[in-house]
Amino acid sequence: MTAGIAAVPVLELRGAIPIGISAGLSPWEAYTAAVIGNMLPVPLVLLLVRQVFDWLRKGKRWGPRIQRLEQRAHLKGQMVRKYRLPGLILLVAIPLPGTGAWTGALVADILNIRARNAVGAIFTGVLIAGGITLAVTCGVVSLF
Repeated sequence: MTAGIAAVPVLELRGAIPIGISAGLSPWEAYTAAVIGNMLPVPLVLLLVRQVFDWLRKGKRWGPRIQRLEQRAHLKGQMVRKYRLPGLILLVAIPLPGTGAWTGALVADILNIRARNAVGAIFTGVLIAGGITLAVTCGVVSLF
């Protein structure tokens, strides 16, 4: 369940770790499952996002939405454009809404960062974001 939640855009591991711990997993089990689940869709997003966007862009309903999503990715990618891989790591590592592995993969694809390099940077960012989320979650849990 924790890995599945971590694979979902928006929730990702910042939602999966607290849910996994509250479901009875140890903090490290929740962290591990969330990192694995968060990374599962990344290669697919990097390899297929352009083709899916091109296909969806042909429709009147999805075309404007895809355009807005790409514009948001360009705005999020300003730091990545400047600092490349360290910027991508930082974008993924900050566990806030609008950041994370899905956004990092989208930004990497739009900025034409090689998938091999992007996966490593995204993985590093996911590890950091998971650590931050775990620390915050355990701190909050220990208060109660």
